[in-house]
Formats: sequence, structure tokens, C-alpha cells
Amino acid sequence: MTMLRREALILLGAVAAGASRAGGAAAAGLAGGRAGSFGFDRPEGGPLPLSGFAGRPILVVNTATACGYAGQLAGLQTLWTRFQDRGLTVLGVPSPDFGNQEPLDGTAIVEAARRNHGVTFPMTAKTRVRMPNAHPFYQWAAAEKPGETPRWNFHKYLVARDGTLAAAFATQVEPTDPRLISALAAELDKPAG
Repeated sequence: MTMLRREALILLGAVAAGASRAGGAAAAGLAGGRAGSFGFDRPEGGPLPLSGFAGRPILVVNTATACGYAGQLAGLQTLWTRFQDRGLTVLGVPSPDFGNQEPLDGTAIVEAARRNHGVTFPMTAKTRVRMPNAHPFYQWAAAEKPGETPRWNFHKYLVARDGTLAAAFATQVEPTDPRLISALAAELDKPAG
């Protein structure tokens, strides 16, 4: 697929996904942009701009409370607890895209994650992560790392301190996997700002 066609398809997807959402206009920037240009909706309503995490590495994970991989929520909480003082943000992005394994909505998702897995890290409202109707952040990430898009729940994107996309990890890579920990440590060791 040519770059021009891919950009056109991603732009069309952004429009279809509701480019008026926080950060939606930034999807048109595509490759070479920064994660801070995007935002999600909060489960209780209102915007959750990624620019609020500027200068911090962000691990963005599409989640689902009824998925067989939901146990990874506890592992993500462990990462959050271990590394948040060093600057890491873990961001859960609940998605219905894979088997509709996120049956809940709004704050019920956050409450289930807290009650069943001890989650205290930030979470967004339910969000589409799968192309062609993916949220603009996920469209940008797909342009940055083609072939490393979510194929199931608990896919992980690591955003660097400078807002670029540093790495992607498939569902099967557990939050405590040495490859993920090494990538996080490398980003945390970089100077802020």
C-alpha cells in the first residue's frame, strides 16, 4: 500500500471515528507526530488528554475485563506501583473490539478492574482500537508501527518521554516480561524534558 493511500485511509478512519473527539484532528498528522497530540475520553465523562502526561513514558494498553488475559491487569498494576514514582504512566484503554469482551461501560469498567485486579492506574472510556474505526491515537500508532497493531486485548504500546512511539508488545507479552521491563527501564532512564 502506498504511503499516500495509507494516509488517506487513516484520515478517513479518523473522520469516521469522530475526529471531533479530543485529539482527533491530530490524526491527520500521522507518522512523525507525538502522542501528546491525542486524547481519550474519561470513563466518567470529559477529556483525558495525553498531553497531561508530557515528559513521562506511557504504557497504553487496550484492556477488557471479561477477557482470558484480564489477569494482566494485576501485572499492569504492579508496573504502575513499581515505576510510577520514576515517571511511568500506565493507561488502560477498555475496548469492545475483540469478541466484545468488555461488556461494561463507563465507571463500571473502572470499578470492576479495581475490585477484581486492584487497578488504580488511569483508565479511559470504552474505545475502539481496531482499524479501520480505531481511535485517532491507535491510527497514529498503526502508522508509526505498521504490523504491530492490536490483534487482541492487552496489546501494549510504549510511548517515550518525548511522545514518540518507542515500542509495541503483543498480547502474549506479560507486563512482567523482561523485554517489556527493559524497554520501560530504558525510557525511564532517559532525562525528562
